[in-house]
Amino acid sequence: MERNPQFFRTDDDMTGVPGPARNLVGYGEHPPVVRWEHGAKVAVNIVVNNEEGSEKTYPMGDAMNDEMYEMPWHVDGQRDLAVESMYEYGARAGIWRLFRVFGAAGVPATIFGSAVALKRNPAVAAKIVQRGDDVVGHGFRWSNHYEMNRDEEREAIRLAVESITASTGTRPLGWYCREMSVNTRELVVEEGGFLYDSDYYGDDLPFWTHIGGKNHLVVPYSLVVNDARYIMGMGYGSPQHFFETAKATLDRLRNDGDDCGRMMSIGLHPRITGNPARSDGLARFIEYAQTFDDVAFMRRGDIARSFIDQVPAV
Repeated sequence: MERNPQFFRTDDDMTGVPGPARNLVGYGEHPPVVRWEHGAKVAVNIVVNNEEGSEKTYPMGDAMNDEMYEMPWHVDGQRDLAVESMYEYGARAGIWRLFRVFGAAGVPATIFGSAVALKRNPAVAAKIVQRGDDVVGHGFRWSNHYEMNRDEEREAIRLAVESITASTGTRPLGWYCREMSVNTRELVVEEGGFLYDSDYYGDDLPFWTHIGGKNHLVVPYSLVVNDARYIMGMGYGSPQHFFETAKATLDRLRNDGDDCGRMMSIGLHPRITGNPARSDGLARFIEYAQTFDDVAFMRRGDIARSFIDQVPAV
């Protein structure tokens, strides 16, 4: 009987397939032993995805409404004022509640900032600057980069850097878009000026890649301790669930069976965790984590720099 060869392949055939090669090995059994601020074993990075006002909407000419909404129904063919107002909650109220939580606890945050969102809410941009949080480029608008061709994506990255720099006075040194394309990392390196990108979910430590003849750092992100799971139908039913998942993640990273330090990403959205109940779950986790001497809350850029100092590219 003739057999189909695709059923018996033992590795990827990347011939003619665009994008980076897959790496299923990584650091293996022996990751580098790193330490973070004050000798901490775990670096906790709180990420605020500031997207409100840059999402897909009829007023922005998209002929559709964004679908990350609290309820499982959507309006088609016209504006959805319910969805729009949920996003407005994040910009009007939620982001300020998160700033209050961070301020009370004395912890820094990293802002995954969509350029248009920052431009449309200059008070938020000013608060980010005043707090000293670092901003990672999160697209010109909050748009799927895999929907763009290479030239469109190149221009979106360029415009995002230009606009974020104008809004905050500082060029973004990191990049994380909404759903990367097979071209994203190459275009980030081509644009230049970036210390790292975070369009990757496959590790608990930064790692080096080699793109276009240049060493390029990847600082992974995570969708596990991420508040999108409150509304995506596959995760948190209450703030207690968020707290329990975050706590279990930190407990395991502190006692992971070896001496290696690792990083923990917490993904937040002003329109989601900016809600009073959910922000309470976040505040309780921060309070818990601050009871340990081997845990440090760090900005993503500082994690990148610390890693580079300890594990330079070869």
